[in-house]
Amino acid sequence: MRTRFVALAIALGSLTLSPTFGQAPKAPRMPDGHPDLQGTYDLATLTPLERPKGARSAVLGREEAAKLESEAAARKEQSERSIKADRQAPPKGGDGSTGPAGGVGGYNTFWLDPGSSYTIVDGQKRTSLIVDPADGKVPRYTPAAEKRVAALLARPTSDAQESNDPGLEPAGSYDDPERRPLGERCLLGFGSTSGPPALPDYFYNNLHQIVQTRDTVMILSEMVHDARIVRMNAQHLPKAIRRWMGDSIGRWEGDTLVVDTTNFTDKTRFRGSTENLHVVERFSRVDGKTLLYRFTIEDPETWEKPWTGEFTWPATNEPIYEYACHEANYALGDILRGARLREAEEAGKTKK
Repeated sequence: MRTRFVALAIALGSLTLSPTFGQAPKAPRMPDGHPDLQGTYDLATLTPLERPKGARSAVLGREEAAKLESEAAARKEQSERSIKADRQAPPKGGDGSTGPAGGVGGYNTFWLDPGSSYTIVDGQKRTSLIVDPADGKVPRYTPAAEKRVAALLARPTSDAQESNDPGLEPAGSYDDPERRPLGERCLLGFGSTSGPPALPDYFYNNLHQIVQTRDTVMILSEMVHDARIVRMNAQHLPKAIRRWMGDSIGRWEGDTLVVDTTNFTDKTRFRGSTENLHVVERFSRVDGKTLLYRFTIEDPETWEKPWTGEFTWPATNEPIYEYACHEANYALGDILRGARLREAEEAGKTKK
């Protein structure tokens, strides 16, 4: 009863003190009148880009979401337990797997932060970031794109992404020092965390910061310290000028920031795309601590039709850390020394 009385008193007090009772709180605004989108946001989420096989709808029920999040927490707790000091070494030559761990083991999961909850849009937890097509899947490749991606997988090049995109990390990407992937060389973040589109990397370093002025918006990605500069109310650069993250120009549509990006290089290749990739992003404030991020991908030479995704960006007070990727990194030098030693041994056997 006492609790109910206190709650009622607080509610009546708010009627007296707040002249805007019953209205949503106004979002902060910049001096030019546009919404203030500035802040640091955490993109970590359990919601995958594509809807998992077996998912019945675009929305997770409350009980199902709680179960899946609980299972993810249990897996994380299990994987973060202390490693036995007397454990066996990996098998010679690795375990046969590919990827940044090289088949011999990678980071302890203490360092990883793949997310702990599903993204919430319109009060509902989503099974995928993709909302169009309705099946939550990336559209099929065009015949030309299938051939292009097959050629990439057969012969990886130095501009191949170190990526979480399934099937798009070429076998042998790590076999040549001059063909190491972009992410490992600290040129772009893994997958598409640097954007556009700015996607979760389901790995670590999930923070993004927005700094906003009347003429420019900067989007900083913690992963590999990528900084995108959006020029407001501008024209795209000439087609001859190409950039890793494309050329981004912005405009306001009501209270939504719309960012249009073209002029990619033929080396970025987002999920197998061409230099004609076109990305449109929309940033809008849901409340004082959350942004809604929506993106549309178009490349007629790669996919049969455009596709769209969305997820929320919750604000955080966590600091962004420097991504000092290759500082004091002696691994690649040791890899090369090992390769030269193997070559010398094999040459000696041949002479005998």
